[in-house]
Amino acid sequence: MAGSRIGALFDMDHTLLKGSSGMLYLRYLLQVGYIPWTRWLRILGLIGLYAIGVWDYPRLMARLMTQAAGASEAEAWRLSREWYDAMLWRYIAQDARERVAWHQEQGHHVAIVSGATIYAVQPVANALALDGHFLATRLEVVDGHFTGRVDEPACFGAGKVTMSRTYAADHGLDLTRSFFYSDSHHDLPLLEAVGHPVAVNPSRKLTRIAVQRGWPIEYFR
Repeated sequence: MAGSRIGALFDMDHTLLKGSSGMLYLRYLLQVGYIPWTRWLRILGLIGLYAIGVWDYPRLMARLMTQAAGASEAEAWRLSREWYDAMLWRYIAQDARERVAWHQEQGHHVAIVSGATIYAVQPVANALALDGHFLATRLEVVDGHFTGRVDEPACFGAGKVTMSRTYAADHGLDLTRSFFYSDSHHDLPLLEAVGHPVAVNPSRKLTRIAVQRGWPIEYFR
């Protein structure tokens, strides 16, 4: 049953963040010497498979975490904390911070809904004082180690809608009165599911769709 509260849901990459969390993470690992150039090149090959449509984003992130952070989830969390402190915090857009704060002042329930992994999303959610309110791609972990698989459903495309509807029911949110901010046409299913879709720093394809449908277009810097 639909709730009565208004939600304000935010994608993360190129929306809350001024960039891609995946690429920022890889840049950080290279800068601190955690991964050698040879592994960096292998990882770029994996990214290429995503770029040409062979892999979807959740599968890419599962492989990247295994390749970049090793097999240990504890190591992934350690690197996540160090990465945030050294780099990631600077990429949270000031306009995004202000919009999150505005929604909170209105009494709206604010949450992140991102295809990125929890190791990227949780520190950003903490920085925005969201009290653990986020949905993200979760990787399968057995005995403290990654298996290379994604926990289904992945928080991507139609999976975002499935997870968001469950989340809305659990938190008493009415999606038909709620907001969703995103940069990507891949998020079209969730943009169509809310009452107030907002295109932020949109891709060319999402820009065309937003113009055709009369959705607001904004730029967070």
